[in-house]
Amino acid sequence: MGRTNPTYRDRLDSLEREWQPYRRGLRVSEQTQFDQLFEHGRTYAHAAGHLNHPNPEIPFLLSVLLAQQRQLAELTGRLNELAGRLDELEADTSHGVQN
Repeated sequence: MGRTNPTYRDRLDSLEREWQPYRRGLRVSEQTQFDQLFEHGRTYAHAAGHLNHPNPEIPFLLSVLLAQQRQLAELTGRLNELAGRLDELEADTSHGVQN
């Protein structure tokens, strides 16, 4: 019977266990952020599994960066939307003052 490679999810779980001493050294609020990084890694596990990279840290880091890039794009879009609404309100207010 042939040997099978561990899945990316298995390797990510192993990596997370390996980093538990580091996590324990963090403040409680930072531990939550640390856990979120691994959630980001799991978000893209399907893509990382296709890669089958010999070093699981590489697809993990790229997954974290991709998740953060997605969040940055969402926040930037929201900020631009709010800035546009603020500009409209300021324009309405300045028109009301001039009349």
